[in-house]
Amino acid sequence: MKAILQLSCPDARGIVADVSHFIFSYGGNIIHSSQHQDPETGTFFMRVEWDTSGFSVPAEKISAAFEPIAAKFSMDVHLHFPDRRIRTAIFVSRQGHCLFDLLLRNREGEIDTDIALIVSNHPDMEETARWFGIPYHHFAINADTKAEVEQRQIALLKEQGIDLIILARYMQILSPNVVDAFPNQIINIHHSFLPAFVGARPYHQAFSRGVKIIGATSHYVTADLDQGPIIEQDVTRVTHRDTVEDLVQKGRNLERVVLSRAVELHLEHRVLVFGNKTVVFD
Repeated sequence: MKAILQLSCPDARGIVADVSHFIFSYGGNIIHSSQHQDPETGTFFMRVEWDTSGFSVPAEKISAAFEPIAAKFSMDVHLHFPDRRIRTAIFVSRQGHCLFDLLLRNREGEIDTDIALIVSNHPDMEETARWFGIPYHHFAINADTKAEVEQRQIALLKEQGIDLIILARYMQILSPNVVDAFPNQIINIHHSFLPAFVGARPYHQAFSRGVKIIGATSHYVTADLDQGPIIEQDVTRVTHRDTVEDLVQKGRNLERVVLSRAVELHLEHRVLVFGNKTVVFD
C-alpha cells in the first residue's frame, strides 16, 4: 500500500526535513518526492509518495499524526491512498470521441478509475455505454428544467459516491450549484481558440483567419466559464493546405490526448490547485 501527501504552505527552512523525518520515523520508505517554490508568493509546494507496508501508523490516523508538522508550517494538506480507487462519472453530449477514448483507456488499464456511470443530455451514447457495461443516465435539459435536472444529477452523483466528473464534450454549462458541490473535481476539455473564436463552429472561424496552430485545453471547472485552473494543454501545427475537416480532426485528436493526460494526472494526485493556477508534479 502507498500514501501520497500533497501540501502547500509559506516557504520556510526545514519543511522537507520535517516531512521526510516524519515518514522515516514511522517506518515509511519514500518512493517519489517533488517540490516547487513559487517566488512571487513565497509559497512552497510538495508531493511525496511513500510505501506504507512497514508504516507503524494506521492509514486512518496518519493525518492526526502529521498535524503538528502541518500546524508548525501553516500547511494546507491533502492525504491520498492510491489503492483506494476513485469513482468517476463521465458527462457527454453527442460527440463521442473523448468518451470512446476514456472508456478504451480505462479498459486497457491506462486510466485507473472506476467509471461508475455516464450522464448525457442526449440518448446518442447509450448503446456505447451498454457495450462497455456502464449505467447510462439520460437527462433531457432545457432552460425551464435545467435547475431541477441539475439537482437530480447532483443527488445521483452523491448517491453513487462520485469523486471525479469528466466533461467529455458535454455541451451544457454547469451552474454554480454543481460546481460548488464538486470543487476541483470536475475536469473539462475544449479547443484552445478561446477567447478569440467563441461560440459555434470555432474551427470554421479559425480556418477563415488562417490560423497556423490549433490546440486543446483541459482544466478544472469553476463558476467562470472556461476560466478554471489549467491542468494540461497541447498544440499541433496546421497549414493553408488543411481543410476545415482537417482542422476538426486534428482538434479532436488533441482533445482526446489532452483530456486523458489531465485525467491521469488528477487520478495520480499530481495536481495542486493554487489560486487560479495549478502546480503539476511530474
